[in-house]
Amino acid sequence: MHRILIKPLITEKMTNLSADEGKYGFIVNPKANKIEIAKAIEQKFQVKVINVKTLNYAGKTKTQFRKNGRFTGKTAKYKKAIITLKEGDTIELFEQV
Repeated sequence: MHRILIKPLITEKMTNLSADEGKYGFIVNPKANKIEIAKAIEQKFQVKVINVKTLNYAGKTKTQFRKNGRFTGKTAKYKKAIITLKEGDTIELFEQV
């Protein structure tokens, strides 16, 4: 089985969503589906997942001009999941801080 959860999204918008609506964001494996994501969250954090929304982001082409000429590269593609938890459940993302 592939590694499903890659890292949590810790942004101002996701922090407000988690405080107000009980939603959390994660960067996940692009091959993972919603059922696998929900099971991984439930096993890792011992919470009940109500809803999973996923967004796929394609990599962008970037161009840089250097001494040697033009360099063209591509950013990585990734998949983002927004998880809604049952009322009263929380995920403590800053346990070590």
